Amino acid sequence: MNRIAISALKILRLLPRTALILTLLAAPVLAVPMIRADAGSTIEAPALKKNGVGFVLLVSLQRG
Repeated sequence: MNRIAISALKILRLLPRTALILTLLAAPVLAVPMIRADAGSTIEAPALKKNGVGFVLLVSLQRG
C-alpha cells in the first residue's frame, strides 16, 4: 500500500469517532433555540421576602 491509501484508511477509521464527538458537543447548542421558542417553559425564581431594611436605614440616617 502506498502512503495515500494508508492515510485515507486512518482518516476513515477516525471519521465515526469524530462525528460522534461533534454530535455530542453540538446537541446542547442546537437544543437551545428549540427551548426558547416555547413560551410556556419560563422558569421564574420565587419572590424574595421584604425584610424591612429600608425602614431601618431611613431611621438610622435621620438620627445622624
